[in-house]
Amino acid sequence: DLEKAWGQFFLYTRIMKKREPDRQIYMAVERNSFKTLFQEEAGQLLLEEPGFRLLVFDAKIKEIIQWKPQINP
Repeated sequence: DLEKAWGQFFLYTRIMKKREPDRQIYMAVERNSFKTLFQEEAGQLLLEEPGFRLLVFDAKIKEIIQWKPQINP
């Protein structure tokens, strides 16, 4: 559930900021969950949150398919 995932992400980000301030933390979400959770209003608000980092992966092909913010190779 998005609320629980956001809470865990927020807490972990705060802890890691003190321990390893240069590390960037991403929330990882499977493609189907992304399509469901982030189409809702709460998910859209989260995507607009400054500093929120997300990666979307496809479990079948074991590949990252989207980064937020966009990663330049």
